Amino acid sequence: MTTTSSAPVALITGSSRGIGKVLAVKLAKRGINVVVNYKANADLAEETLREVRAAGADGFTVQANIEEPDDIDAMFDQVRSTYGRLDIFVANAAASAFKPILQLKLHHLDRNWAMNVRSFVLGAQRAAELMDSAGGRIVVLTSYGSLRAFPTYASLGAAKAAAEMYVKYMAAEFGPRNITVNAVNGGLIDTDSLDFFYNRVPGMAPMSSVIEKIPLGRPGTAEDMASAVDFLLGPSAGYITGQTLTVDGGLTVVAPPFWSDTTGDLHDAVFGVAGAGDGDAAS
Repeated sequence: MTTTSSAPVALITGSSRGIGKVLAVKLAKRGINVVVNYKANADLAEETLREVRAAGADGFTVQANIEEPDDIDAMFDQVRSTYGRLDIFVANAAASAFKPILQLKLHHLDRNWAMNVRSFVLGAQRAAELMDSAGGRIVVLTSYGSLRAFPTYASLGAAKAAAEMYVKYMAAEFGPRNITVNAVNGGLIDTDSLDFFYNRVPGMAPMSSVIEKIPLGRPGTAEDMASAVDFLLGPSAGYITGQTLTVDGGLTVVAPPFWSDTTGDLHDAVFGVAGAGDGDAAS
C-alpha cells in the first residue's frame, strides 16, 4: 500500500550498522524517510529504524542479500509499493575475500563481482526508474584500494575501481533525468571492516604502521564518511556529478619516502618542535 508522505525517500544498502547506520540517522534528521537494508541481522536493522524514527523521519527495514538479483528486485518493489518513488540510493554494502591474486578461486571472483559491482549497477537501474521528474541522487561507497595496490585487496580494489568508472558513465546517462551519481572513496575508516582486515587477515601488517603514514595521523570515522555522503546528497551538491570524493586523511597524496620515516631536524620540522620552520629555509 503506497503511503501519502511527501518526504523524500532514501534506500541505503547495508544500513543496519557502521557507515550506513550513521548516514541513515543523518538523513532522518533532515526529514528524509529511510529504507534500511540488511542481510541477516534483523535486530540491528530494527535498532537503526528506531533511531531514524527518533530523529523525526519514517521508514522500514527490508532483508535482501544484494548478491542476488531477485532480492534486489524484491527490495525495490517494496520501495515502490510503500512510497511509489525513490529520491536517494546509496550503495553502501560491500564484502570480499582478502587473498593474494594467485589464491583467488572462481567463487571468490564471482561473489566479489556480484556483491560490489553488479548489485550497484542493478540497484542504480531500479533507483533511476523510481526517481520522478525532479531527479535524484545516487552515491556508491568505494575505497582507496581502487587507487593504490596493497596486500590481499586486489579483488575488492578492482571492483571498487569498476564501480567508480560506472559512476562516470551513469552520470553521463542519468544526467538528462536530473540524477546525479557520485562515489565516496574511503581510506582507513574505523569500522568492523577495518578491524577484520588488519586483525583477522593472517600476516597483515600492523595497522599502526599505516596510520603513522596518514598526514592527519588517525583513521577516519563512520561519521567522516557519512558526512561526505550526506554532502553529496544535499542541496549544496546539486551540480556535482560523475565525481569521486576521497575521504582518507591525505593517505593517497603521500608516497615513499614518508615524513614519518625521516629523522633529526627534517622529522622535527613537521612533527612537533616548537618554532620549527621559523628559520631561513635556505640555510
